[in-house]
Amino acid sequence: MKTTRLAVSTLTLAMTLTLAGCASAPPPNGMMNQAQSQLQAARDADAASYDPIDFGAAQDKFQQAQNAMAKRDYDEAAQLADESRADAELARAKARLAAARSQIQSKTAANQQLREQIDQSLADQQQQDQTQASGLPQQQQSMDMPAPASSALGEPIPQGQGFQTYPQNPNPDQPAPASSTDQGGHP
Repeated sequence: MKTTRLAVSTLTLAMTLTLAGCASAPPPNGMMNQAQSQLQAARDADAASYDPIDFGAAQDKFQQAQNAMAKRDYDEAAQLADESRADAELARAKARLAAARSQIQSKTAANQQLREQIDQSLADQQQQDQTQASGLPQQQQSMDMPAPASSALGEPIPQGQGFQTYPQNPNPDQPAPASSTDQGGHP
């Protein structure tokens, strides 16, 4: 009886170990789905054009992961799916960066073209202004304003009709009296 129990225990232990050895990791369906969605996101970001090396590596690893899944080698499939996901993320990030740089270069070129157009327009306007200025009479070309005709020097004003600085003396033989109160020259 002891030997039977020992034999049953040994057989149970052997079967448990055998079953444990046959049991492997579950299929990495979640990892495969993540890798596939990252590959699609990289494809949508045009990674095939902007970063074909990393994108190609991601596709190759995903294909290898699918082959491992078909062989029921789930550990290898999980590892390859994770690497494919990481490579696809990298390819997508590089593609987005390259697309942004391309947009910046395009905008910079457009800005430069606008600056050149503005400079050309200003130069044309200055040339047009100079052409118009050269057609004007010489007096109008001057930057100084001409003096009014009333300021031109003429004949002196006869005495007694203009501004006087001291009162007139009706008697020319006597000197004019000095006035200490009149500062304005009025009598």
